[in-house]
Amino acid sequence: MNLSEILDTLNASILTGKVTLQKSVENAYCADLMSDVLSFSITKSILVTGLTNAQVIRTAEMAAIEVIVFTQGKRPDSQTIKLAEEKQIPLLVTDLSMFEACGKLYERGLRSRLHRHNQTPTKRCQANSH
Repeated sequence: MNLSEILDTLNASILTGKVTLQKSVENAYCADLMSDVLSFSITKSILVTGLTNAQVIRTAEMAAIEVIVFTQGKRPDSQTIKLAEEKQIPLLVTDLSMFEACGKLYERGLRSRLHRHNQTPTKRCQANSH
């Protein structure tokens, strides 16, 4: 799914300048815990979050996240937007809730893929309980 399709699907607007609307993502990941993003997200993903601080940008860069969508109309401050522009990570904002945004992206074909050995959450929990 490309950025133009994401904008239409989420009725979102772009917060960063110099954005390529043909930039594409293959997966979606939704989280407010940045430790989860580092642990479970995979490259070529869009991050859907309610957090708007600079740590989101730094985490996205480390996790090779392609696009960040802020939900519920939340907007980061100008310094965070500037950091995203420096890192070339497009920022979008939608008035949708996180649940609604993820549902719409799922309906359009984006899926989440687990990063660690492609295990299901149940298998991962069982593997960690020994």
